[in-house]
Amino acid sequence: MTIGEQTTTAGPLADAAADLVAGLLEHPWGQVSPSVYETGRLVAHVPWLTGHAERVAFLLAAQRPDGTWGAPDDGYALVPTLSATDALLSVLRTDGPRENLVGAAALALHALFTRLSAPSFPSRPLPDMPAIELIAPYLAERVDDHLAALAHRPVPGLQAYAGRRLALPAALDGRTLARVRQLLESGATVPKKLLHAVEVAGDAAPKLPGIVPEVTGTIGASPAATAAWLGPEPPADPSSPARWHLEAATAQHGGPVPVGFPLTVFERAWVLAWLLRAGVRVDVPPLLVLSLTAPLGPFGTAAAEGLPADADTTAGVLYALALVGAPPRPDPLFAYELDDHFCTWQGEDGASPTTNAHVLEAFGQYVAATGDPDDRYRAVIAKVARWLRSRQNPDGSWTDRWHASPYYATACCAIALARFDPDGSADAVAAARRWILGTQRPDGSWGCWEGTAEESAYAVQTLLLTPGGGAAAAERATDLLRTAPDEGPAMWHDKDLYRPTAIIRAGVIAALQLLSEKRSDSVL
Repeated sequence: MTIGEQTTTAGPLADAAADLVAGLLEHPWGQVSPSVYETGRLVAHVPWLTGHAERVAFLLAAQRPDGTWGAPDDGYALVPTLSATDALLSVLRTDGPRENLVGAAALALHALFTRLSAPSFPSRPLPDMPAIELIAPYLAERVDDHLAALAHRPVPGLQAYAGRRLALPAALDGRTLARVRQLLESGATVPKKLLHAVEVAGDAAPKLPGIVPEVTGTIGASPAATAAWLGPEPPADPSSPARWHLEAATAQHGGPVPVGFPLTVFERAWVLAWLLRAGVRVDVPPLLVLSLTAPLGPFGTAAAEGLPADADTTAGVLYALALVGAPPRPDPLFAYELDDHFCTWQGEDGASPTTNAHVLEAFGQYVAATGDPDDRYRAVIAKVARWLRSRQNPDGSWTDRWHASPYYATACCAIALARFDPDGSADAVAAARRWILGTQRPDGSWGCWEGTAEESAYAVQTLLLTPGGGAAAAERATDLLRTAPDEGPAMWHDKDLYRPTAIIRAGVIAALQLLSEKRSDSVL
């Protein structure tokens, strides 16, 4: 998709926004890029499933020249590289040597052993990806098993790796994995969020007691978890919902699958909120509004069936509904309130500035829309704003556990503070703006690894939705935003980095809308 020159909310920009909103109903499970990690799990766990050859081809095509998969960062590359390596070795082990697979596997093993044995690995703390402390040792265990088998069944080209074992960083030593496996196999009730990575149970996954698919057929809103639960043989019941969930998931990209799927509620809330916040005039179908109000309960809502309710999705839904003109009371968020901030879910290990920025928007927009004088709401606004200011980096940016780029976190925090705590957070917002202006690339783009339309859209929104100058800098990103295709690096955190294409497209449209309004204002 490219978007033409625009001066009002009409023409190509309005058409793009209308198509985007219509697509939310046309693709009810969401629009997400294929994942190397998740696709590798299907290759390894359900080779019988439709699209197996296409998934293997996807992995081969996605391998980087250095033998790794994923982002150009050793920490982010670890999990997808382990997954793809295991997948290729699984195919070699069952189907026999194939030259292209052997070459790719040898290159991958060289990359893994070289990086994991380097004293500098990782060069910075490992990224805060969900379940990485479980997934990495589970995958390393599988790779080690394949390499042990090479000692008895050699594969030409891989002899040098027979019997070798991977050495993961100390933080990924497998002790947590052992405890989780014991819990899963005991039949005890497990936290719902753990089902999102139930594949870490390994060979025991198909026999785990007490686990049943959701109404969509998914286990834990994850193709990988669903595949591991189904196991290496087709289900005896040809109408198995889990099997047909995977068939539907593989149809999205012709074999490869996304991570975190479905993404229904999360996607719809973010798309609507970002468009409406920027002043993009769109018709919101009642069915979309209903799809956001219906899941709300005492603990809010989950991103989709198969996941637990969380504060981030709940706040996004509440904010979107307030912007639509149907503001529910934000009381479900009190279930996530801690002494000085809000957790994403109870028992969260760590804390998320972007979750708290979204909580601030949910409470703030509700008060703005309704005039509700409830002192509890105003106290939350003050408390969350104070905590967000305390989490700002010295350079003026914010970073977060749900996205690889500081431009996303900075946009979330600065825009929320400027709108709902303008006096108390003026200095923090000004510092964020200085950081944005100071990190623009020579071509007018912004980005942490390379200049991207996604990150440039966040930077433009930060400059144009907060008080101060910067319109000229924002204008320099216009051509990129107008002409960039729906491509770019995956930067959102799940078990693998992923790219929620509809949400990113909404961010780009929002930035273009703000630029068009600024341009019109300057003419007037």
